[in-house]
Amino acid sequence: MHDTNDTLREQTEALLLAAADRDASDVHLVPSYPVTVRIHGNMQTASAEPLKADQVRRMIEAILPEPLIGKLSEGRNFDFSLSLDHADGACRFRGNAFLAQGDWCVCLRHVPDKIPTFDWMGFPEGLAQRLVAYKNGLVIITGVTGSGKSTTLAAMIHLLNKQGGKRIITVEEPIEYMHHRVGSTLITQREVGRDVDSFFEGLRSGLRQDPDVILVGEIRDRETAHMAISAAETGHLILTTLHTQDAKGAITRMVDLFPHEAQDDIRAQLALSLRSVVSQHLLPSAVAGEKRALATEVLHVNNPVRVGIKFGKIESIESAIQTGRRDGMVTLDDDLGRLVTEGKITRETARHFAKDPNAM
Repeated sequence: MHDTNDTLREQTEALLLAAADRDASDVHLVPSYPVTVRIHGNMQTASAEPLKADQVRRMIEAILPEPLIGKLSEGRNFDFSLSLDHADGACRFRGNAFLAQGDWCVCLRHVPDKIPTFDWMGFPEGLAQRLVAYKNGLVIITGVTGSGKSTTLAAMIHLLNKQGGKRIITVEEPIEYMHHRVGSTLITQREVGRDVDSFFEGLRSGLRQDPDVILVGEIRDRETAHMAISAAETGHLILTTLHTQDAKGAITRMVDLFPHEAQDDIRAQLALSLRSVVSQHLLPSAVAGEKRALATEVLHVNNPVRVGIKFGKIESIESAIQTGRRDGMVTLDDDLGRLVTEGKITRETARHFAKDPNAM
């Protein structure tokens, strides 16, 4: 039995390493389906035969860290991380195991060992420099799942790390990119579920650890949102993510986390503490098989935006983005036009994602 488990572990690890070599971002093991991978946004099969339910469960057991194996008996979704030996060094994955119709499934996201450069990501380095230069306040990176938000934040922390002289705390679920000592910056990375119970608890306790910058992997609930806004008001730079479609949606999402009677106060606090929102979209490349292109919408809080936030005039925020080019703001449609001009996406893709398709 032990030999069988060793063989299954070796086979599953080989499958994951092969997917990473093909530049797959995600590997899906789901009963009744073949092994499926996502490469540059496209789903592709990576095995001939569909997997069986007991086979998937045994594959998950084979790669799980030993302390987590018992979670399969608890019948709950859970996250985990995995590091495999590769010829080029460690090959890391972020896993989410979950039940579907009573059967265990798993999605494993490949986390590159090296933090990508801004040039590789297509993220303007000048914008990143501006975001990390804030002495305090709240910076939100928003977008749908899989739009590269965590990678952008990791690159920003790496930028701060290289600049030196900062005390940085990250609270992540799970830890993806590892930040190593570069100079005089001190970084501690805490993982939800292992080092701390929740994003809220990690943020609350982090404020007692002499931070300059705190990265909160995601704001999901009222308590974390309130703590993040308060921390930004008291002299800390808070970097975080939200799942929204555009920049103004991040503002409405933050406010909607609170009961109606508290929303006026939250809008007033947010108007003072929010510094910038960047909305990301990863779009199919104009060249089949190449990595996706990053489109961004950029909102910086100037006086018109601050008034719009405070009084709940969300449409005025959209107008402020359109007229705020001098302040460094970028509309999504303008950035889509840039990508078309540079030949990185097709005009059809731009129309599909544009807020005003006719303008494309």
